[in-house]
This record gives sequence, C-alpha cells and structure tokens, in this order.
Amino acid sequence: MKLSIFPIILILALVGCKEEPKKEVISVTYPQTKTVDTVDTYFGVEVKDPYRWLEDDRSEETAEWVKEENKVTFDYLNKIPFREELKNRLSDLWNYEKVGAPFKEGDFTYFYKNDGLQNQYVIYRYKTGEDPNKAEVFLDPNTFKEDGTISLGETSFSKDGSQLAYSISEGGSDWRKVIVMNTETKELVGDTLKDIKFSGLSWKAEDGFYYSSYDKPKGSELSAKTDQHKVYYHKMGTPQSEDKVIFGATSKEKHRYIGASVTEDNNYLTISASTSTSGNKLFIKDLTKPNGPFVTILDNTDSDSYILENVGSKLYIITNMNAPNKKIVTVDASNPTPENWKDFIPETENVLSPSTGGGSIFANYMVDAVSKVVQYDYDGKLIREIKLPGVGSAGGFGTKKEEKELYYSFTNYVTPGSIYKYDIASGDSELFIKSEIDFNPENFESSQVFYTSKDGTKIPMIITHRKGLKLDGKNPTILYGYGGFNISLTPSFSIANAVWMEQGGIYAVPNLRGGGEYGKKWHDAGTQMKKQNVFDDFIAAAEYLIKENYTSSDYLAIRGGSNGGLLVGATMTQRPDLMKVALPAVGVLDMLRYHTFTAGAGWAYDYGTSEDNKEMFEYLKGYSPLHNVKEGVAYPATLITTGDHDDRVVPAHSFKFAAELQSKQTGTNPILIRIETDAGHGAGTPVSKTIEQYADIFGFTLFNMGYEKLPESVTKDTKK
Repeated sequence: MKLSIFPIILILALVGCKEEPKKEVISVTYPQTKTVDTVDTYFGVEVKDPYRWLEDDRSEETAEWVKEENKVTFDYLNKIPFREELKNRLSDLWNYEKVGAPFKEGDFTYFYKNDGLQNQYVIYRYKTGEDPNKAEVFLDPNTFKEDGTISLGETSFSKDGSQLAYSISEGGSDWRKVIVMNTETKELVGDTLKDIKFSGLSWKAEDGFYYSSYDKPKGSELSAKTDQHKVYYHKMGTPQSEDKVIFGATSKEKHRYIGASVTEDNNYLTISASTSTSGNKLFIKDLTKPNGPFVTILDNTDSDSYILENVGSKLYIITNMNAPNKKIVTVDASNPTPENWKDFIPETENVLSPSTGGGSIFANYMVDAVSKVVQYDYDGKLIREIKLPGVGSAGGFGTKKEEKELYYSFTNYVTPGSIYKYDIASGDSELFIKSEIDFNPENFESSQVFYTSKDGTKIPMIITHRKGLKLDGKNPTILYGYGGFNISLTPSFSIANAVWMEQGGIYAVPNLRGGGEYGKKWHDAGTQMKKQNVFDDFIAAAEYLIKENYTSSDYLAIRGGSNGGLLVGATMTQRPDLMKVALPAVGVLDMLRYHTFTAGAGWAYDYGTSEDNKEMFEYLKGYSPLHNVKEGVAYPATLITTGDHDDRVVPAHSFKFAAELQSKQTGTNPILIRIETDAGHGAGTPVSKTIEQYADIFGFTLFNMGYEKLPESVTKDTKK
C-alpha cells in the first residue's frame, strides 16, 4: 500500500511569530504483509487472526518483515528535518555525571556512577572511612559488550561482603545469566549460572544463594509460555546441575512468580508465591534448624503480604489484608498465621510503602501521588515526620540495622534527582549529591489538577511545562499514562521530558484507576470487567487538557508502554479523533492471546482471559486494540515501538497491530513501527539507543503536529 502524506507544516514559534504554511511531501509505501486463514473459536464465536504468522519470532519470514518495516520507518524518520537536532540536544542534556546513593558492603562503600553518556552505569568503591575521591572502578558493565547491549541486572553481596552475585541480560532479554565475583580480588568464582528468569538473588551467609527460574520452555525462548516458577539453592563450589529445588517443584498449584529472601540476621528464609501479579502466599523457614520445614503464614493469594523485618523471632509484616492502603503487623515466627497478627502501624487514608534502616521503620506514604515520610522505632513509637526538600517523590530510606545514617533520593517533574544524607538519630538531612545538569528548573512549573472521569470519579493529574506558557490550544502535549498492576506514577525527573518541555511542550500524567496511588480499591477499579474505567480516565484527561486550552486534538499525543501501550492502543481505537499522534510502546495489544506467551498468564488478575467465560471473552474482544481496528477510519499518526528481544510483552503484539492498522488506515496519517534490535522490554537499554529512540519519538510527534523546525530554545535553555 502506498500512502502520500501532505502535512501542512506550520512554523509555530512557541515564543513568537507565525510564518506562512509550507508543504512537504513524504511518500510512504508499506511492505506487503501477507494474511493467513487462521480462525479461533471462543464460546461459539469465530475470530480471525490473519497475521498469526508474525508470532513466530524464529522464522526467516518474520525477520524479513521486521527488516522491511524498519526500512520504511527509518526512511521516514530520516526525512524529519530536525531529527538530528533533537538527538544532539538530548545527547547534550544527557551528558552530565550521575551518581547513585552510596551503600556499605563488608569493608567497602560502593556507589553507581555514569560519567554522562556511558551506555551503562559503573559500580565504584572505596574503603569505608577513606577518601571517596580515590574510589576505584569495581565493575564496569560497559566492558561486557562494546555496544552496551549486555546490561547488569540484579546484584547481591554475601553477608560479609566478600562475594558478589550479579545477573546480566543479553539484548534486553528477561532470561539472565548469574556470575559470582570475589570482591577482594575481583576474580570470577565458579561457573556462570544460566537460564534464570524473574529472580532475586539472596545469600545464605557465605555458603551460597537462592534464586528463581522456570524450566527452559519448549520452542522459542523469547515467546513460549513459562508457567511454573521454582526456587533453587546454589551452593558455592558446585555446578549448577546440582542446584536443589527448594520450593515449587511439587506444588499442585502453579506458582508463576516465586521470590526467596533471607533475613538480614541470616536466621530465616521467606518465600512469596503468586499465581498472578497480585496476591501471594507466604512461607517462612527457620535456617537455624537443619532440615526445618516451611511454615505457612498465608495459604491463599487474597492479599499482598511480605515480611518487612524481624527482630529475633518477632516478624514485621506489611499487608493489605483487610487494609487496602496497607498496614504493618507483628507476629511471632513460631505461630505466624493471621489470627495472631497484631497491628503495629495501622492503615491510614494514604497508601503505605515502608522500609527499614538503622533500627527505625520509615513509613513512606503517598498523598495524592506525592511522598510523605514518617519515622518510627521498632516499638511503634512515632519519632518524627521527615522534612523533605519539596513536593515530589522521595525514596531509598533503607540501610542495614547497625548503620547510623542513610541516603535517600528526591525528585519531581522539574527537579533532577538529588541524593540526601540523613542522620537517623537526629533527623537532620543534608544535600549529598546534586545533579549538575544543563537544565534550569526555575524556568518550569508543575501543577496538580483534579478532573472528572466519565462515571464521576475524581482523577488527579500533574501538568508540567514552561512558566508563562500561553494556553492557546496550540501547545504540543504528551499525555502519558499506565493505569494497571497496582503501579503508581509519582513525580520524577526525565532528561527526555526536559528536552520535550524545552520545545514548549506540555507533559501531563494522570493517576488512572488500575494503578496503586490510592491503594487496593483504586487498583481493582481498573481490572478485568472494570478495565474500561482506565481508558475512560485517560480519555477524560485528554478532554480536560483540550477544554482548558492547554492543547487541542491537533497538538495532542498519547503515550504509554507495556500496559500503558494497551492504554494507548485502546484509546486510539476508541477515540481516534481525540489525538494527532499515538505512541504505543511494547504494548499488550492482542487481548485474546496475551496469556499464551511467556509469563502472560500471570497478568490475568488485571485482565482476565478469553478462556475464562463468554462474558470475559466478549469484554476483552470489545476493547482489544488488535480486534478493534476498523476499515474506513482515519487513525492518528502512529509510531509503534518494540524490541526484537522483548520476552515480557512479545513483539508479536506490536507486529500484528501495525499490520492491521496499515491495512485499514484511511487518510494521510502514517502508521509506522520502529523495531529495536538487540533490545527487550526496556530495562538495561543502552543510553545511546535510548537517545536515538527519544529523538525519533519526539521528532515524529512534532513533525506530525506540523512543525518544520524546532524553537530556538533547543540550544539556548541552559542554567544561565
């Protein structure tokens, strides 16, 4: 199919005059995507799946399709006149030193640092008590592979700090390898462990560590279903083939996600076992008793409950059982079932996310999606509310029990992340590391508004932009959302978004139902047969921005990734008139088959599945983006992004959605798919690739809103 695009290029100098419109022609010829006669029958209803063949990630035919689609996409992106200028500005702004909070392990203090444009963060260290300026490189993931596509994942030090177990991801895959290093000599110890997925690493003293994985799937490693998670113990000095299954092998019920963790005192092993992404069973094992049994704390998945801390046999458990906003309870490990629980920090009207350190418990509350932190002792006595640097997101209030100080981070949409040092006894905070970025927060502002969704529910949204921005309905705006899996979107600084706002762009983030901002009830209000609430909330956010003259449909882009990619796909198919640009990233787009790939069946708590019952099938089919693309509809300019190694939300979702849109699109708006090679769901993506992706996303967005060039601010908005 050939599509000629004649966008009217308006030079809207966001701080000045308008010039006469110019016209530019970009000719797009989509690859011919074959169709097949695949039909599935659900409860007597036949559903065609003409692009089923694109699910085969190992076929040469699919690889050729990817190659041809990328050729079309990059031919288009290369013609955007200011794409390189955006890339250069992103690189310039990204190029500053970024340092993480220090932490102590054994005799050393460690920290992560990126000099500016390094693809991966480097771990440095120095002897505790000595000069931090003499820190040495401890582990540099940039040496794993020249292009940065092998990244560092989980890290876990043994109890005395003498050994480090760390995982690596190749090409962004969730399947990891685990390597052990002697921290004194930096030499690698033992064999590399392979085929590990969705796993923490938790040491039992110095003898070995626990990890989790699945049996290697039959068929494609990147797309075949993985169902039964298991916990293994790796004893140092032995091969992986001798690793013993500690939990999950004989369970009658499939546990798709199992996590193992050893308490700081090395006395207990705790196991969390889940069938879905919400709700877990909880078990504990006394490691001081050889061959001791697992003791059941919770035998159902009706709540989210985890062991936060222990003092001897006294357990501190964080739970949302009968407490949708979470609370902390205590119980003795000898008899830990819920009827023996005692409230320690009761539930409040705000969602609780606690951490521990230095003999204190830090209760981090979300108050309308921003942080409030309260410090308690282990007897439940209130010590103080911690004075934070501003209104935003604070995190990292955690360290070992014996420490006297800790480090926490603070950020919001206009404040680059900074690290603060906190004296646990006195409550004094001092700025420890400030970001030296070429960006002046004083030139920008964030404000929170509350708007009304379709059913009358009040939804908060934070809107960020330049100070003094004229609300004339012509501001390029990105509306970003997620709305699922109990995930909360709290204010945080983004280099990429800073560049967007430099162009006069608005960045708006609503806290949709399905998220965790207001606890379990808020989450459940956006799941399964209530999933449409999430899309309605997002649509209402767009309508609010238009009504209040922040923007208009000609200057609005919607963006989201993963579950947020579903959000974008559903919104653009339900209300294609509402936005000019749609940017679904690594999206869940085939709602009838998502559960058949990798660990997708574990998402059923949020989505339900097409196999549950006819009502659920019809509901999913009613909003599934893939199944709601219609002939004769002019969809917005769309740039779908995914990675060829995404084994969380397999790229077939994006492939099939792109093919469906390209075959049915009416009008002049382009439908493109950008497929990153050697990339997965997003974690560990090299900085170089991230910059290129954002240059393409922002370039595509502004170009399709009518821009021929960028405002002068792209090179002038510095810290003057």
